[in-house]
Amino acid sequence: MTLAELVEQLGPHTVTAIGLSDSSPAVTGTELLDIVDEVPDAPGTLLLAPSTASLSTARLAALAASASERGAAGLAVKGSAERVPALAAIAESTGLPLLRVADRISWRLLDAQLTHLLGEADAPLAGPQDRSAEPLFALVNELAEFFGGSVAIEDLSRNILAYSSVPGQLIDSLRTHGILARHVPVSPYNDDQYRTVLRSDRPIKYPRLGDEEPRVAFAVRAGAMPLGTIWAIDASGDDPVTPEQEARMRRASALASAHLLDDLRVHATNQRPREDRLRRLLTGIDLIGTEFAELGIEEERGAALLGFALPGSGPTAVAQLRSIVIRHLVLHRPDAVSVAHRGRVYTLFAASTVDEAVVAAEPLLPLVDRLVGEGIRVAVVGPTHRSGDVAGTRELADRLLEAAMRSTDPQMPRIATAVNLRPQLIVDRAAELFAAEELRDPALDALKDAEGTKPIAETLLVWLECFGNIAQTAEHLGVHENTVRHRLQRARAAHGIRLEHSDERLAAWLQLRADAR
Repeated sequence: MTLAELVEQLGPHTVTAIGLSDSSPAVTGTELLDIVDEVPDAPGTLLLAPSTASLSTARLAALAASASERGAAGLAVKGSAERVPALAAIAESTGLPLLRVADRISWRLLDAQLTHLLGEADAPLAGPQDRSAEPLFALVNELAEFFGGSVAIEDLSRNILAYSSVPGQLIDSLRTHGILARHVPVSPYNDDQYRTVLRSDRPIKYPRLGDEEPRVAFAVRAGAMPLGTIWAIDASGDDPVTPEQEARMRRASALASAHLLDDLRVHATNQRPREDRLRRLLTGIDLIGTEFAELGIEEERGAALLGFALPGSGPTAVAQLRSIVIRHLVLHRPDAVSVAHRGRVYTLFAASTVDEAVVAAEPLLPLVDRLVGEGIRVAVVGPTHRSGDVAGTRELADRLLEAAMRSTDPQMPRIATAVNLRPQLIVDRAAELFAAEELRDPALDALKDAEGTKPIAETLLVWLECFGNIAQTAEHLGVHENTVRHRLQRARAAHGIRLEHSDERLAAWLQLRADAR
């Protein structure tokens, strides 16, 4: 589908095209672009840039120029009506069409609409006329003659890459609909079945279920990496898989694996790469529930997430950090997958405990110190056992990294976990609570806002941290004990701060401590 056709389908209330010529480029897919990440190689890709509203015109022009150089079909941005002339100038100077997205349209909704439109447009192109898939069609026809029923090879996104066309083969309505749409129809049994097939070392037999004929399914793998699945309708009925059927499926899987792996290397298939799956797990958007199985991670064992933060790093350093991390980890953790995301590096691999993941991360520290730079912090979170929980795990990793990077404690461990940073996490949550105006004590705010009363606020905080010990407070502040007593008396008498009860002292300390982060 061309960019002009997409714009027409979306309508003027959703997007407005700027700099779109009569010969608009074909759009092959979409990708979210974070301004802190490098622009990827994007031939035919429509880049969605949610974070560009705050960019200067010069920086936006540089981003558009980089996207144009890498073959992007267009760049979708948001901006006020006053910025349209500047956007038009950028489109003209870079030759890259810009799409101005309406403010009321969320980026998630836009991405869903584009995926739907592109998916509809792509369906007629996935058939036998694609000559690169001819070996797969020959393979499924050979299997169909043996099983007596329709056979299909699917990628991990459940797109049908090849299907048999043997005269007289047994076929049901489910397979017919899948072939017509080039995609497996939605079923409440899909997630469990695909998860089981992808994790099994042997073909799985599914008996007749309603209108569905019996099926034999087997995973297509390259080593430990899943690439897709083969599904064969078995005309012989519900009997268990025979040794000859298993041998035929294994042979077909090996042949399909070689073909899909070659296509994967040259980006000829529409299978999303492992890195794209991790990005979707990190954001929690468009999950299908089988991502762990597709990444070769057992849900029962679980997965650990490592987050890496480099202070003051640019896109080049982040890309270098990701390359070093994955090259080292994959030697010991073949299932590891790593991406650069929003200026940080995240890595997911199978691990049943946090301690196991920490052991895997420790050897990385001297390596990245030497090759990238010192000061890198690592957050270790997990294990998580479901695809839908990874986004929350990433949020916890971000909290740990922010707390670790903010700390001035020289004893702060470089590998941060929820256990060793629990106090900092609690204070951070308290700070979020005190962002609500109704929870704050206005008397304490008045102390820290006025120049003459800041010493009183400082004294209150230290006194509370010293459990009300006047001598320790005076020593810490470098003042006389009577000065401490005088300031505490002024806090009570002149400013109405009540600290008689333990709850009052706790609330006061939390507010003062949160403000002092």
